[in-house]
Amino acid sequence: MIIGYARVSTQDQNPELQVDALERAGAEQVFQEKFTGTLRERPELSQCLRTLRKGDILVVWKLDRLARSLKDLVEIVQDLHDREIGFKSLTESIDTTSSGGRLVFHIFGALAEFEHDLIRERTHAGLEAARARGRKGGRKPKLSVSDTQKAQAMLSDPNITKTEVAQHFNVSRTTLNAALLRIATTKKSA
Repeated sequence: MIIGYARVSTQDQNPELQVDALERAGAEQVFQEKFTGTLRERPELSQCLRTLRKGDILVVWKLDRLARSLKDLVEIVQDLHDREIGFKSLTESIDTTSSGGRLVFHIFGALAEFEHDLIRERTHAGLEAARARGRKGGRKPKLSVSDTQKAQAMLSDPNITKTEVAQHFNVSRTTLNAALLRIATTKKSA
């Protein structure tokens, strides 16, 4: 069975062009959605992917209608391949039911992995350079060392709860516990 998926980004756009092309390509069922591609969860896409069975073919008008990034696209198509479901993109003339189409997707996969590695290497190099200049990463703690010490003093009173202390400093209990742990860890390593 050939199943189509059409998506437009805004409510005022019309998916008819895509639907017509998908039906001409033999789609017996077309899932349509009006969602921005930046949203990971798209209900119609999820339903479409659940509907597909071994031997089916998912067809889209254009690659960017299916996924928000190359990485997402490769993951979706790999999942389809693992489930023995074909994939076709009409505009780009990609068809993973052929050896040439599978080659194109292996290249896409390699490019996505390469892009991921480059980002990771640049991030690592940037952090190392910042550390070499004496800078620390991460955000500032919500509780200063002084406030954390005050919180410890307040908690030495058995009538005061952690919830009350957290409310006093306008932080969550989780934040208070993290600050107390940070102080305890600093004292142990000193």
